[in-house]
Amino acid sequence: MSREQAIASIDAQFESGEFLAVLDRMVGYKTESPSDKRGDELQAYLDNELVPQFTALGFTTTIVPSPSGRGPNLLATYHESDDRPTVLMYGHGDVVPGMEGEWRDGMDPWRCTEAGDRVYGRGTADNKGQHAINIAALRAVHEVRGGKLGFNVKFIIEMGEEIGSPDLPKVCESLRDELKADVFIASDGPRLSAERPTIFLGCRGGRRIHLDLKLRDGAHHSGNWGGLLANPATILASAIATLVDRDGRILLDALKPPRISNQIRAALADVVVSPTPDEPSLSEGWGEEGLSPAERLYAWNTLEVLAINAGNVGNPANAIPGEAHAVLQLRFVVGTDIDNVVPAIAAHLAANGYGDIKVSESQFFSASRTDIDNPWVGWAVQSVQTTTGKAPALLPNFGGSLPNDVFT
Repeated sequence: MSREQAIASIDAQFESGEFLAVLDRMVGYKTESPSDKRGDELQAYLDNELVPQFTALGFTTTIVPSPSGRGPNLLATYHESDDRPTVLMYGHGDVVPGMEGEWRDGMDPWRCTEAGDRVYGRGTADNKGQHAINIAALRAVHEVRGGKLGFNVKFIIEMGEEIGSPDLPKVCESLRDELKADVFIASDGPRLSAERPTIFLGCRGGRRIHLDLKLRDGAHHSGNWGGLLANPATILASAIATLVDRDGRILLDALKPPRISNQIRAALADVVVSPTPDEPSLSEGWGEEGLSPAERLYAWNTLEVLAINAGNVGNPANAIPGEAHAVLQLRFVVGTDIDNVVPAIAAHLAANGYGDIKVSESQFFSASRTDIDNPWVGWAVQSVQTTTGKAPALLPNFGGSLPNDVFT
């Protein structure tokens, strides 16, 4: 089989409208995992849509329930020969809420709409479009090779990624033997740009940090008590400013990653972070000094204030609040001592006069990163470049979080 033949087969699927018709059908399933009312849709997407697609290619399929019941999983396996390499693949069929009636130009989130060179529809970019492309590629190779792939495949599709993949670790642990493979390749997360292919080797992790300060019950009149009562909002804002400065630079060393290696710097040297016209422009002077935008995004940690609450901002009373709360998030790369984050923050605040602030943690995603020298990385880079004629951007990880750590 030639690469050119497989690409021609893929082109034919696109040009004939076959691919878009399949994707439109997939998008039509309202697989909103954040909703408790979509359980039947989540199941139907696997049973009625993906199982037939995989079965037609000779895969064996198994529906694996989630321990919590918040969405099933599909394991599709194709075994051709023990002496062939095995590729493990991943995708998710659940989506965020459709938000019907809020799309521009009256678009229906549950249908594919072509506008210029783009296709809109809930899940087209996250993640139905990606695993639809993966399956189409497998179909093309299967066709050109006369009903063979030339390698073994294991494909797991979950239906709970948009609610944090709460069951995926347990599901994969229960399938440890079934998921053994030579290489893990998944399609999710953003490309660096529409014009340049992108390969990323992992993702940043994320940990939410809660800061809570309660000084008294209820609020008290700011005229009668101002200057006499400590204001928890003022104290909390001051405490946060000891962790991250007004330019977004992390001040506490325990929250920073190790020094960026020369190898990672070299990989990011030609990576340009360029927002699209629909995205915000980069803030001048924001973030760690001495780093390029690519290094800040793909090789460094960031501490973001997600929310602050004290009183009622929408309808404020003339009163000093009795308590204040903030939620921060540390996005971190591999090498960060994540287990020490909360203890380090608590110790730092106590040492600087903020010992009354309670520090806790919640939502957590691990960071992941494949060694850039791994032979499979070089193989993937060469393959993408041969097919597209463009050198792909090679990112040590991308800025967001995915459940990659489950597979590493």
